[in-house]
Amino acid sequence: MNSEQEMTSEKQIGIIGGGLVGSLMSLYLVERGYRVSVYERRKDPRIHKIDGGRSINLALSRRGIKALEEVGLGHVLQQTAIPMTGRMMHDLKGNLTFQPYGKEGQFINSVSRTELNKLLIDAAESRGIQFFFDHRCLHVDMDQSVLTLQNGGSSFNKKLDAIIGADGAFSTARLAMQLTDRFDYSQDYIEHGYKEFHIPANAGGDFAMAKNALHIWPRESYMLIALPNLDGSFTGTLFFPFQGTPSFESLKDASLFEDFFSKMFPDVLKLIPDLRDQFIENPTSSLVTVRCYPWHVNETFLIGDAAHAIVPFYGQGMNAGFEDCRVLNELLGKFNNDLERVLPEFEKSRKPDTDAIAGLALDNFIEMRDLVADPEFLLRKKIEAKIHELYPLRWIPLYSMVTFHEEIRYSEAVRQGQEQKKIMDRVMQIPNIDAIWQTSDFQPILHQIMGD
Repeated sequence: MNSEQEMTSEKQIGIIGGGLVGSLMSLYLVERGYRVSVYERRKDPRIHKIDGGRSINLALSRRGIKALEEVGLGHVLQQTAIPMTGRMMHDLKGNLTFQPYGKEGQFINSVSRTELNKLLIDAAESRGIQFFFDHRCLHVDMDQSVLTLQNGGSSFNKKLDAIIGADGAFSTARLAMQLTDRFDYSQDYIEHGYKEFHIPANAGGDFAMAKNALHIWPRESYMLIALPNLDGSFTGTLFFPFQGTPSFESLKDASLFEDFFSKMFPDVLKLIPDLRDQFIENPTSSLVTVRCYPWHVNETFLIGDAAHAIVPFYGQGMNAGFEDCRVLNELLGKFNNDLERVLPEFEKSRKPDTDAIAGLALDNFIEMRDLVADPEFLLRKKIEAKIHELYPLRWIPLYSMVTFHEEIRYSEAVRQGQEQKKIMDRVMQIPNIDAIWQTSDFQPILHQIMGD
């Protein structure tokens, strides 16, 4: 045991929430010599089946992968992930259009939330971390660092040296902070909810659609997406208004909903024989953005969705939470595990980045449902890819900065993206740009616009 571990070996940290972020954070902390216990209100997902219909399959990209690699779990991708190299758009007639996410060899990964969580829990327990399932946190005493926990019909207190709230968008730890002075908090629901559908593998056990793509059915004010699973199935998610026409409210009856699907998603309807049953059984869930500050009171602090829940349209919720763990670990190293110095620096440095990705996630919903089928938008993306090819070090598309370049902070990606948008707005105004953008004259035009 090194000297740093000797300093922390007697300190016990309790993590509220044994989901993805809480499990990963426990792995970082145990490597620093802390004694770590994790309290999760749900039952052990390795033993008990998690209720279906609320997963929203996850897109694991470089920010999340780097964190997994740092705790020695980079290999889990081979067990849990399916590479997705781009978006596959489906129009009303069933015609397909493929849009690569980045350059050749760049992709995001479809992963099962539950399967990844199981692997993280197994890894954590193998390193001595204690998990207490079916333990609901009732209260957090932030002055004394004491948790009040309920297991079965009884409750008890647990004294700790520090407490981490990794308990999601409706965090008990954050609720305790909301009752303190000068704590800023907001939650904003979008007008859309979501409902999931299981798209089974075909009769031969193969994928019924292109395996290595994120499938999107853009329909302007709403959309359906589908991500591949290892067993050949897809998890489809309909993002749909709660009210209005059409909406979940206007299509309450299963037969009406099935008729609607036959008109708007005819190719999908053929792939889901039990759509009516799934519509009735699977819940309709809401989507919320949570912002708060500060993220700590004394030795209690927040990470992941507890600090900054976002909507799923940039595929960065899990990745941002994993990056929280990585950044916090770096600061623990920088400040020799001194939480009094680490926590203010952590929240100060991370807040601009999590605000940035929250805004991008909201904006990307519009792009995914409205713009991906728009000819001008598609031309703009092609031109931007060409600029990146000409200036690979100076021009990186915003999506690539966020998804494939973990060294670029979210806030910096937004800043650069805004500058590049101004340039692209000017490029798109060039006469006959659709006819000349691939010609040899394009480089001088870019030199002039970019100020070379």
